[in-house]
Amino acid sequence: MSVNETVALNRSRETPALTQNGFAMLFVSLGLLGIAAWAFFSGVGGDQPNGFVLLVAGLAAAAGGLILCGFYMINPNEAAAIQLFGAYKGTDRNEGLRWVLPWLSRKKIAVRANNVISEKIKVNDARGNPIEMAAQVVWRVTDTAQALFDVDDYREFVTAQIEAAVRKIGSRYPYDDIEHAEVTLRENHEEVGAELRLALIERLSVAGITVDECGLTHLAYAPEIAGAMLRRQQAEAVIAARAKLVEGAVSMVEMALNQLSAKNVVHLDDERRAAMVSNLMVVLCGEQEASPVVNAGSLY
Repeated sequence: MSVNETVALNRSRETPALTQNGFAMLFVSLGLLGIAAWAFFSGVGGDQPNGFVLLVAGLAAAAGGLILCGFYMINPNEAAAIQLFGAYKGTDRNEGLRWVLPWLSRKKIAVRANNVISEKIKVNDARGNPIEMAAQVVWRVTDTAQALFDVDDYREFVTAQIEAAVRKIGSRYPYDDIEHAEVTLRENHEEVGAELRLALIERLSVAGITVDECGLTHLAYAPEIAGAMLRRQQAEAVIAARAKLVEGAVSMVEMALNQLSAKNVVHLDDERRAAMVSNLMVVLCGEQEASPVVNAGSLY
């Protein structure tokens, strides 16, 4: 048998606990205490105390007092794990006033949604660049037995697993990609968040915890390379803009030459065509406005 199979067999599983409605047991307890009071006063009210009646009064008072020790309260989105001398006997999820045998202990646990924002951690992305990441996770307990008995502290366990999952996802993808040829942490928030959620669900299943929602709340280059990466991004942006500008200029020059030839506006040989192409490219790609020169003489 493998280690994973052994761990799976040793996992706790939540089961319903055998508990009672607290209001019904409260009436029973008050009834017994009332009988005890009536029997006590009846036993001592005569000339000779009635030992049997006093015994009944004592037993009724003891039973009523014992029942009072078994009451507990469950708030909305709360559960109580019932134990008998350390052995798990089930979980009560019924809110309100509840009752269980007094020698059974109750350990309450919240099953409402919890929102956690992790600390900023430094991770090396897929290209080896140090980056800072933080995540926001909405989680809740689905199996109280696993949360209480399969891990030491389920809240600390959640915090540790969030950090481990963020490190794993951060090292799998690059921070950004100017060519948009692959999934990146900065551009593909939904894909990265969905994968992070699946990774957390798998990691937290051992503690009976599921993840409803998660995503990155902080993503940035580490301070030691932030300046260099900013200059690189600016250079890549300039190159991309220049490439787009040249592509548009070439299209415009081609269109101008084709229309001049099609409408027989002017006939240019190869040398003059090359000169016109050069002039048009300078005008279209230049950062400053061109100053036109009027030729009053012949074209040649």
